[in-house]
Amino acid sequence: MTDSEKLDLILSEIQGMKSEMQGMKSEMQGIKAEVQELKQRTANIENKVTNIDLTLENEIRVNIQRVAEGHLDLSRNLHEALRIDNEKEMLSIRVNVLETELRRIKERIESIA
Repeated sequence: MTDSEKLDLILSEIQGMKSEMQGMKSEMQGIKAEVQELKQRTANIENKVTNIDLTLENEIRVNIQRVAEGHLDLSRNLHEALRIDNEKEMLSIRVNVLETELRRIKERIESIA
């Protein structure tokens, strides 16, 4: 093999490597573009998560606390109303007992008189 043939062989090998490098370069640019898109999507997701966290912290938790406090007030009012109803019921029972005793006393007085 002559020097000229050797140089032609080396040149063809270099050109093959050059074309392979071009292919790899274009693939790398594609990968870079995809990575950039992923970074952008990740940043959007982080913003959304931050907004959700802020909404939870500043609005939903506060509103739940308000609802819970209102429920507690309603529960207290219900217990007070039930206590008054229980007292009414006890008074009604006492009145019935006293009426019965009064009736018996009247019957005794009428039987004595």
